[in-house]
Amino acid sequence: MCGIVGCIGTKKAKPILLDGLRRLEYRGYDSAGLAVWDGQTVNLAKTKGRVADLAELVREQALAGTVGIAHTRWATHGEPSAKNAHPQTDEDKNVFVVHNGIVENYKPLKQKLEQLGHCFQSETDTEVLAHLVEHFLKQGADLEHAVKQALRRVRGTYAVLVMAASEPDTLIAARFSSPLRIGMADGQIIVASDPSAILSHTTQVITLSDGEVATINRGGYTITNITNDEVINKDVDAIEWDVSAINKGAFEHFMLKEIFEQPETLQNSFRGRLDPESGLAVLGGLESVAEQLRRIKRIHIVACGTAYHAGLIGEYMLEEYAGIPVEVGIGSEFRYRNAVLDPENDVVLVISQSGETADTLAAVREAKEKGVLSLGIVNVVGSTIAQETKAGVYNHAGPEIGVASTKVFVSQLAVLALLTIFLGRQRQMSLVVGKRIAQALAALPEQIQAILNQSEAIKKMARAYSGYKDFFYLGRKYNFPIAIEGALKLKEITYRHAEGGPSGELKHGPLAMIDESFPTVFICPQDSVYDKNVSNMEEVRARHGRIIAVATEGNGEVKSLAQDVIYIPKTLEMLTPILSVVPLQLFAYHMARELGLDIDKPRNIAKSATVE
Repeated sequence: MCGIVGCIGTKKAKPILLDGLRRLEYRGYDSAGLAVWDGQTVNLAKTKGRVADLAELVREQALAGTVGIAHTRWATHGEPSAKNAHPQTDEDKNVFVVHNGIVENYKPLKQKLEQLGHCFQSETDTEVLAHLVEHFLKQGADLEHAVKQALRRVRGTYAVLVMAASEPDTLIAARFSSPLRIGMADGQIIVASDPSAILSHTTQVITLSDGEVATINRGGYTITNITNDEVINKDVDAIEWDVSAINKGAFEHFMLKEIFEQPETLQNSFRGRLDPESGLAVLGGLESVAEQLRRIKRIHIVACGTAYHAGLIGEYMLEEYAGIPVEVGIGSEFRYRNAVLDPENDVVLVISQSGETADTLAAVREAKEKGVLSLGIVNVVGSTIAQETKAGVYNHAGPEIGVASTKVFVSQLAVLALLTIFLGRQRQMSLVVGKRIAQALAALPEQIQAILNQSEAIKKMARAYSGYKDFFYLGRKYNFPIAIEGALKLKEITYRHAEGGPSGELKHGPLAMIDESFPTVFICPQDSVYDKNVSNMEEVRARHGRIIAVATEGNGEVKSLAQDVIYIPKTLEMLTPILSVVPLQLFAYHMARELGLDIDKPRNIAKSATVE
C-alpha cells in the first residue's frame, strides 16, 4: 500500500518523481504529493486524486531543484484529501515526511507533542513523525539522528523518506516491515518502495532491511542500524525485470496485458525446473532443505487474497499426489489462531506476489519464533519474505502492475505443482506419475493460448451479462477455489456482487438466492466430480437460474444444461485450475471494460498490502 519515491543528484527532481509515482500508482491512488528543494526553499504540492491531478497541479511550476520526495497514497488514517496527502510536514515547514505503514501509537505521541506546543493540521498518523523529527532537531540532533530518535519511539510499521529545509542536501530513508530500495545510476540516487520506480534508471538496487537507516547525499549513501551508528555493508541486488515489462505496450490495460502474458509466464516459471523425461522437478531454491523436507509430515500454507486461493488448490495437489497433510490459513488470522506447530515435523509455506504482504510476513515470523521451517513462494527477488524464509521458490513471473492478480496466480499454481512433484518423488510418487504431471505442465502454455484466442467470444458474453448485479461461482474439488477466485475477480474490478463456493453447498442455503436475475457460473470440467456438478446444475435450472459453464472441449452434454459455455482444453484434473481461471479473468475484464470502469485501479483497493 502507498508508493514512495525520492531522488537526489544532478537531474531535475520533478520529472523523476512524477514518473516514479506513475509507476507506483497501483499501490495507492486516492491522493498524491511531492516536495522539492529548489536551492532556497522546499516547494510542497499535494492534491486529492490521481498522480495525473498532481502533475496538472505542478505543470506550470518550475520546481527546478534536484532533491525531492513524493508519495501516492492509499488511505489508512484520515480520509483522502489534500491535507492528509503526503508529504506531511511540521508547523515550521522544515521537515517533510513520506510514509508507508501505520504508526500504531500515534495518539499518545500526538498528545505528548501537543502538550509541548505542537499544532497538527491533518488527520494522519504520519504527521506525528514530522513533528517528532522536528522536536529532536530543535534539541540539537542532526537530521539522521533526529529521525533515528523519532523512529525509536514509534510502534508499528514504516518505510519513511525524510528531507528537511535545514539540511537540504540530505535524504534519510528507513524501514521496518515495509519495503524500501535504493538505486544508483549516473550520479543519481533513486529511493523507492517498489522496483518499478527505479527500473527505468538502473537495475542495481540495495534493499534495506528492518531497523536500517540510510543517510543519502550527492556523494552516495551510508547505511546504519537504527539503534547505533554501526555501518552496515549491503549486497547489491539485480532487478531481473526488463523496463518493457512495466509498460502496457499495445494493450489498453495492464490487466489484459498480464492475462495475455500467461503462456510466457508459465514458461518462465518452468524454465530449468521441469524434467518431463525423468518426471522430476528441479527446485534449486530448496536444495539446502531437501533432506529436511523428506521428513516433514505436515505443511501449513499461509497466504492472503488470490494467493490464498492458490494455497487452497495446492492443498489438493500436495495431499493427493505427495501424500502430505496440508492446512491452509489466511495470513490475517494465522498469527492469532495460536496454531499448533511441530518444529520437528511441520513446515510453514507462505505465498505472496510482492513478498511484502504484512499478514503473510507475520506468519513467517511466527513460524521462526516457534522453531518451524519456513518456505516462501514469492515473485519479487530480494523481498522481505524472500530474505526471512529459510528457503523458497521464485515465480519469475515478471512485474504485475494490475491490482487484480492474474499471471502471478497461474504462476503460483505452477510452482505448487512443481513442489508437488518435488515432494511426491521424494516419497511414493512413481516415475510414471511424475512424467505424466511434468508432460501435462509443459503443455499448458499452448493450451492457455487456445483459451486466450476465445477472448472476443468471451467479450460478447460479458456484454450480455453486464446488466446483472449478482453472480454465483461454483466448483468442486480442485475448482472450488477457482470459483472463489473467479468471484473475487468480478468483485474487484466490476463492483458486482459475486459469491464463490463449493457446488455441493448450494443446497445448504445459497440455493434460496437463485432466480432468473442471479446467474451462476459453474466450473465443471470432465473430472472425477463432473457428474456431481451436473446434478447441481440441474438444481439451478429447476429454479430458472441462468448458467454459464466452463467445460472441457468436446463436452456436448453441457450445452443442454447451460445458456452459455466456455470451453477449455483437456488436462490432468490437478492442473485444470490453471486453465479454468483464464476465461473467468477475461470475463471479469471484459465486463469491467463494458461498464467503463478503471480496471487497473479499482476503487478502495491497491496492490501489495504492506499494512495489517
